[in-house]
Amino acid sequence: MASTQTKGKIGVTTENIFPVIKQFLYSDKDIFIREIVANAVDATQKIKALASSGDFKGDLGNTDIRIELDEDKKVLKVRDSGVGMTEEEVDRFINQIAFSSAGEFLEKYKDQIGSIIGHFGLGFYSAFMVSKKVTIDTLSWKEGATAVKWSCDGSPEYKMGESTKKTRGTVITMYLDDDCAEYASRTKIQDLLYKYCKFMPVKIIFGKEQEWKDGKYVDTDKDNVINNIEPIWTKAPADLKEEDYMKFYRDLYPTEEDPMFYIHLNVDYPFNLTGVLYFPKIKERMAIDKHKIQLYCNQMFVTDHVDNIVPDFLTLLHGVIDSPDIPLNVSRSYLQSDRNVKMISTYITRKVADRLEEIFKEQRAQLEEKWDNIKLFIEYGMLSDEKFGERGVKFALLKNTEGKYFSIDEYKNAVAPTQTDKDKKVVFLYATNLQEQYSRIEQAKNLGYDVLLLDCELDSHFVNLLEQKIEDCRFCRVDSDNAENLIPKQEEVKPEMSEEDKKTLDELLKSVLPAGNDYFVEARNLGEQAAPVTITQSEFMRRFREMSALSGGMNYYREMPESYNIIVNMQNPVIARIWADRENNGTLLKQVADLALLENGMLKGKDLADFIARSRELLK
Repeated sequence: MASTQTKGKIGVTTENIFPVIKQFLYSDKDIFIREIVANAVDATQKIKALASSGDFKGDLGNTDIRIELDEDKKVLKVRDSGVGMTEEEVDRFINQIAFSSAGEFLEKYKDQIGSIIGHFGLGFYSAFMVSKKVTIDTLSWKEGATAVKWSCDGSPEYKMGESTKKTRGTVITMYLDDDCAEYASRTKIQDLLYKYCKFMPVKIIFGKEQEWKDGKYVDTDKDNVINNIEPIWTKAPADLKEEDYMKFYRDLYPTEEDPMFYIHLNVDYPFNLTGVLYFPKIKERMAIDKHKIQLYCNQMFVTDHVDNIVPDFLTLLHGVIDSPDIPLNVSRSYLQSDRNVKMISTYITRKVADRLEEIFKEQRAQLEEKWDNIKLFIEYGMLSDEKFGERGVKFALLKNTEGKYFSIDEYKNAVAPTQTDKDKKVVFLYATNLQEQYSRIEQAKNLGYDVLLLDCELDSHFVNLLEQKIEDCRFCRVDSDNAENLIPKQEEVKPEMSEEDKKTLDELLKSVLPAGNDYFVEARNLGEQAAPVTITQSEFMRRFREMSALSGGMNYYREMPESYNIIVNMQNPVIARIWADRENNGTLLKQVADLALLENGMLKGKDLADFIARSRELLK
C-alpha cells in the first residue's frame, strides 16, 4: 500500500545515470515519444490479453491512448487505459533500472555504443532527455489496487505515494526542459507521432482535428487519430487488391510516382518477418535515395537505415519490413549482424529473385515495358550478390538497338548462327550510344549482325559478369574494331610489309593525328570497299577505363593517356594511291585521317574548321 509518501534513490550504482541516458543510450532526443507511447501500447495490449484469457473480468472500456500537450505550460502527457502498476511494480520496473552499473556500462561500451544488443527496460527514462521533471500516475487492473504517484526531477532521488487517479491505466506527465521548448509545439509532436507511431497497433489520439476558420486553425469535435492500426503488411495477400498496395505506397511516399512492382513478405519460421517492398520508378538512375525502406518492430518504427539487414542493392527498394526478431541496442536505432539478421537478408534476396522470375514468366510484357527503369537495380544486384547473380541470369533482359527484348538464352540462340567467331565463341555486339555510334551500328547491321544497346552506367562491369556466366560467349563493342573484323570467321591474311615500311606507315599516320594520345598503327587487308582508315579503342582498355571511372578504383587505367588503334586498310584504293606516292600525298592522307577522327567524334575546334576548308578545296 502507498498510504504515505516515500522517498528513495533509484537503484543504480552511480549517480550519473541521467547523463548516461541523455548522452549515450539514445542517439536522437526525438525518440522519447516513441518509447513512452510504446510502453502505453504494451500496457494496453496486456490488458486486452488478460481480458481475452479471462483473467481480467472487468469492463475494458475505451482503450485508446491519448496524447495531451499544454503548449503554454510546456507539459506533455501520455495517457493509457492499460494494465497500470501497483506500488511494488513501480518499485521493480521504475526504481530498479535494468542493468547493474551505469558506470561499468559507460566504460565498457563508450567506444562501440552502437553494437549494444537488446532492450534494457530503459524506455521510460528516455523522457528525461527532454524533461526537467517526470511524474507517473497509475492504477493497476488488479482488484483492490491503490493508485500510485511517482515523481522525479532528473536526480537519482524519487518520491512515491498515493495518487488520486480513479481509473485503470497510467498517465506519464513530462514537464519539458527550457532547452527543449521545441517539443512544446503541437506541430512538432504531431510530426514525431506520425513518424514513430503511425502504425502502432492501438489507436493513438492527439487532441482534435483542426480546420481553418476566421483566419486561424481551430479544433473540431473529431478526434485526431494518428495511426493506422492495421497496416497493409499485417494482412494476408489474398485479402488485398492491387489498389490497396498502390494506396499504401502513395501514403508512404506522397510525392513519388507509382511503383512498378511490389513484393509481399510473410514468414513465421525460422524467424518472424512481414512487410511490403516496392520497386520504385527511378527518375535519375545514379541519383538514388537509398533510405526509403522503413524498419518496424511490432508496428513500432525503428529506423529507415536498414543497411545491416537488407543487402546493399536492395536498399534501392522502397517499403516496410517488420520483425520482432532483429536484435537492437537500447536505443533501438542500431542493428547487429547476428544469425537472424543474416537469415532475413538471405530470405529477402530470395523473395525478390522469386518475384522477378515470376514476373518474367507470367508478365513478360510488363517486365519489358518497365525494364529500362529497373535494369540498374537488376545489374547492381547481380554484380554485388553472387546468389542473386545466379538467379538473375534467368530473368535479366537484353535490348537490341531495334528496341526488341530477349532473355540471355534467347539472345544467344538467336545470334549464334551468324555471330559465332572462328574460336567458336558467340559474339554479343553492343553499342552504348545510338547517336554517337550510329555509323558503326549500321556497318555491323549491313553485315547481317545484331547489336545490343547497353547504355546503363554499370554495363562495363555487367558485360564482364556475363562473360563469366554465359558459356562460350564474349562481348564486343561495335567501335572496338573494323566492322569486318568484329567477328572474325577465319584467320586474317596480313599485308606483306617490311619492318621499314611498317615504321614508315606508323610515322605517316602519327604525323597527321592529334597529339596527346597513344596510337597503335596497324596495316590490314580489309577489301576495297572498307574504309581507308578506321580508329578503334581496345575493348579491354576502354572497358576498364569506364569501370575505373565509375568505381573510383583502378586509377592506373584512368591516369594512362587515351590509346587508339589506327587500322589502315591497304586494299582501299585511296590508301593504295597515298602509299604509292607517300612523299606527295600528305594532304590526302590528312583528309582520310580526319574522316576517321570525325566518325569517332574526335575532330573539333580548329582541326574541324581546317577539315571543312580542305574538303571544299578538294571538291573544286
